[in-house]
Amino acid sequence: MTDPAGNEQPLPERKPGWGDRFVGPEGDPRAEGGFEGERSTLVGYLRNQRLTLELKCAGLDAEALARRSVPPSNMSLLGLVRHLAGVEQYWFREALAGRPEPRHYRAGDNPDADFDEAVADPEAVADAWRTWRAEVDFAERFVAAAPDLAVTGHHDGEPIALREVLVHLIEEYARHNGHADFLRERLDGRIGQ
Repeated sequence: MTDPAGNEQPLPERKPGWGDRFVGPEGDPRAEGGFEGERSTLVGYLRNQRLTLELKCAGLDAEALARRSVPPSNMSLLGLVRHLAGVEQYWFREALAGRPEPRHYRAGDNPDADFDEAVADPEAVADAWRTWRAEVDFAERFVAAAPDLAVTGHHDGEPIALREVLVHLIEEYARHNGHADFLRERLDGRIGQ
């Protein structure tokens, strides 16, 4: 890894074992399954994926969150938070609720601004978390108010059911949490769970 001046930096030591994980089994806020019914299962697994993102970012300062630790990728943990805020916004506000708004962190002609403009500024980090949490809150309220999982919205001019959006969001978070595993390990050696 290189620092901003272009100097090679040593790789962090890999830290396997429960003691070096984000939380031990007794402190893990995620459910281990046991959900009953389709809605509870989809909502529970999506909640777990959202909590995983928070765990992977925990304890890092603005510089670490914004670091692109796998060059030449523009991906950072902060970029992932910003990106997922936009994903939540699109699927729940626009596609399902029919309330199109300018996408968070998509400036002008740059569809990658959510990653490209993720900077090491504490206020930028606070803004990203506030925005993400607001979108998650909207999504959770939308799902709770939906009479069933067949409620439909529109994506690319085609109808799409809430059920499919929930499955898509689980997939989206799972993929990006895999990215977050590598980013975090590259930053400080902590491995994912």
